[in-house]
Amino acid sequence: MSSAARVGFWRSLWARPAVRLTGLYLLLGVIAIAMLFPLLWLIGTALKGPLEEVFSLPIPQQPTLNNFVKVWQTDRNFGRYIFNSVLVAVLTVVLNLTFCSLAAYPLARLDFRGRDALFATIIATIAIPFQIVAIPLYVLTVQLNLRNTYFGIIFPYLASAFGIFLLRQAFQGVPKELEEAARIDGCSELGLWWHIMLPAVRPALITLAIFVFIGSWSDFYWPLIAVDRPELYTLPLGVAKLAGTFTLDWRLIAAGSVLSVAPVLLLFVFVQRYIIPTETGSGVKG
Repeated sequence: MSSAARVGFWRSLWARPAVRLTGLYLLLGVIAIAMLFPLLWLIGTALKGPLEEVFSLPIPQQPTLNNFVKVWQTDRNFGRYIFNSVLVAVLTVVLNLTFCSLAAYPLARLDFRGRDALFATIIATIAIPFQIVAIPLYVLTVQLNLRNTYFGIIFPYLASAFGIFLLRQAFQGVPKELEEAARIDGCSELGLWWHIMLPAVRPALITLAIFVFIGSWSDFYWPLIAVDRPELYTLPLGVAKLAGTFTLDWRLIAAGSVLSVAPVLLLFVFVQRYIIPTETGSGVKG
């Protein structure tokens, strides 16, 4: 078979929908395995028994759950770390959604002088790395007597430029007919924000909540600066504490990391069906 015939054969074969779909799924499968491989290696390390298996293949030869038990036995405050992370993450999500939506609503629906300039200034702060503002934030936290407090951990994340941008774009997609109907019924600006706008942009709120929760749950840098009392440590600080000064058991660190990652994965599994654009105009009659 000549080279031209072979090229024609492969082109005709690739033109078939079933072959192209199979090739696409194979490619996506390879990408998925490559992305999940570090997580699978982490879980495999957490389930390994003998210490000499740690640096072997990720599949444990003698799988055991003892490492998860040893995590709680090694550090009696591990349950406290989980409680602190849950409390900080939930409060951060609630406060961030509240302040970001309150800031995004007038930027999207109200017309006032300097609105566009103000929005551009807020967006420009996204380009500033957190490490640059960490020292001023720390000084302000100390001056406000917020160091070694839960609110001190939450303080830098009360609002975010990304959250304001995301919700502003979502608010701009709400039909004006809904807003006009609410105003005719005597709804105030605050009532319009609460009863009309927030329900209309629920997918955007859930999306932002996921981003904020993941960022707060996995944050290590700022809690390390904001607190130095072990009873206020969040889970990332607690997992880092498992690395002892003279001993380093990767099985315990992997088990603690799995416990830290599991809530984020469960959260995404349960709320991913809500991250779907809704037809905000469904309440408008033609």
